[in-house]
Amino acid sequence: MAQAERTPNQLINETSPYLLQHAYNPVEWFPWNDEAQSKARVENKLILLSIGYSACHWCHVMEHESFEDQATADMMNERFVCIKVDREERPDLDKIYQLAHQMMTQRAGGWPLTLFLTPDEHIPLFAGTYFPKEPRYGMPGFMDIMQRVASHYETHRSDLQQHNVAIRAAFTRIEDNIQSAQGDLSLDALQRARDELEQAYDPVDGGFGSAPKFPHPTNIERLLHHWADQKTHGKNDERALEITLHTLRAMANGGIYDHLGGGFCRYSVDSQWAIPHFEKMLYDNAQLLPLYVDAYVISGEKQFLQVTNETCEWIIREMQSPDGGYYSTLDADSAGEEGKFYAWNIDELRNALDENEWKIVETHYGLRGSPNFEGKWHLCARVPVQNAAKRLGLEESQAVNKLNSARNKLFDIREQRVRPGRDEKILTAWNGMMIKAMAHAGRWLQREDWILSAQRALDFVKNTLWQDGRLLATTRDGKTHLNAYLDDYVWLADGILELLQARWRDGDIEFAMQLADAVLQHFEDKENGGFFFTSDDHEQLLHRHKPTSDDAIPSGNGIAASMLIRLGHLTGELRYLESAERAVRALYGHIQSYPSAHGALLSALNETINPPLSIVLRGQETELSEWSQTCLQDYAPHRQVFAIPADTKSTPGLLAERSATKDTVAYICEGFSCKAPVNDIAGFQKHLAS
Repeated sequence: MAQAERTPNQLINETSPYLLQHAYNPVEWFPWNDEAQSKARVENKLILLSIGYSACHWCHVMEHESFEDQATADMMNERFVCIKVDREERPDLDKIYQLAHQMMTQRAGGWPLTLFLTPDEHIPLFAGTYFPKEPRYGMPGFMDIMQRVASHYETHRSDLQQHNVAIRAAFTRIEDNIQSAQGDLSLDALQRARDELEQAYDPVDGGFGSAPKFPHPTNIERLLHHWADQKTHGKNDERALEITLHTLRAMANGGIYDHLGGGFCRYSVDSQWAIPHFEKMLYDNAQLLPLYVDAYVISGEKQFLQVTNETCEWIIREMQSPDGGYYSTLDADSAGEEGKFYAWNIDELRNALDENEWKIVETHYGLRGSPNFEGKWHLCARVPVQNAAKRLGLEESQAVNKLNSARNKLFDIREQRVRPGRDEKILTAWNGMMIKAMAHAGRWLQREDWILSAQRALDFVKNTLWQDGRLLATTRDGKTHLNAYLDDYVWLADGILELLQARWRDGDIEFAMQLADAVLQHFEDKENGGFFFTSDDHEQLLHRHKPTSDDAIPSGNGIAASMLIRLGHLTGELRYLESAERAVRALYGHIQSYPSAHGALLSALNETINPPLSIVLRGQETELSEWSQTCLQDYAPHRQVFAIPADTKSTPGLLAERSATKDTVAYICEGFSCKAPVNDIAGFQKHLAS
């Protein structure tokens, strides 16, 4: 039956493009809501919960094979109440049931995530990821799975109470079995994390682990911070720097990077970074962008600057809405095929370019032999431009010009193709991450347009998603909803702090403090320390998760603690510092158990023991610029600098004491220790050097 002839299911009024993609399935899908849960209880049916997201390739495959198939849908509708969830809108549910999958199967989950839940307490009986309709790939068929699960439920209901108790106990054990720190905190975990990451490092192709290979930006950031910390203490860990720069180069050369349009894909299916899973996620690029900025600041390598420029251009061109907010994802598929938008026939490439352009493209991207992606070419930089120039007898500048000319032509041709789908929902947390990334890039590279992009996104979030003193999690097409999560508050506040370093604006610091106050009021575990992922007035779910380790996004507890430390030292608000230390102490045992998995919390631990250097500059804007430039001469991840114009109207807390004088003045504090104000730039430079 054609989609237009079908009656839509309960997903038709949702904001998520992922849910809307399933609105005309013959499956009687519900969103996660009271109606669906009530139906399951009244009819005493298991809930079939399917979690995915719009850019997920295997989610599309399972939809096509099973959810669009009438026979499969009939069984689903008869035996279960079927609920579809967008993991990007409901990370609370995703975190709970990914953890359940891991406990039940003893392996990591992924998407699509498929679970069967009890109708009353929503406790999982069975968990898996993608299932083919019929048995293949060594996996059972989805129809068989459903039949077996439904039969088991009907014949073993008397055993459910014992099962439910065991699952709840497992949730408690997995997060609450490590004691908090009672005595002095130690930084020994920083060195152990560095050593663990070197052990996992791939010295040939860069990155960590083997195929499929993910960028793991938190690992790269941890090693960069470790290198900088060692340097500050007069030590030299060039190996840590070598690992990070090699990994960043390898990814920039590989097919995981879009050589024509900028931006990074989610991960590589091989260990050489050549062929990606082609979806582009806002949060991946928000984490990678600052690392390429920092790598350029440290090394001066042109490639890192080029990646930064191209990625920022892509973000503004394709991922920023006209109203300012940043969209979520670009799909892996276009015209029904994964990667079709990005792949090239050899004749298509040759015919688009003149002879000299073709020669440099062929040599630089290694377009000889068998194509690397399903009979076509996906561009990977195989030969450095300078080496390609030598082979072709060209000056390097000539080769660069010809390569840029060719890339521009190919980009224009590619723009005429059917584009990948774009998920245009705007998520608060991911926008906070990208606000931070764009502000960081704009500040270090003096790009006002990038800073303005971040500013527009912040204004959109504040005007649209901040309502009655609380955040909402998502908006699309004028519909804003869902109670915000810990990540929404802390990433947005963290983004504001970075944006304030790029450009001070009245009202922004107060907004950051409002966000921090909401975190303390609604998310903090007042009894034990740390922060829950959901607020105290959130829907009651199977488990109230307290995130500790990093996954695709750094731990919300780590970001919360670091943000509160920096905001606390800036404003003098001790409640922020005390809350951050309580969190670090509460989760200290988790850090010690596996340091490299807790990069965000390691940064918070480091800044709890060694507070960041906070510099407040006051003066006229023309002179402030020169003083600010002085702070951009070296990589200093534990330094925050705020240039506040003399005519600023509102400076809350401790900032009110950092008053403007007739001359530009610098207030320099490290933790609770401050130096005398500095009124001459030479003296300021001397302080920075020391």
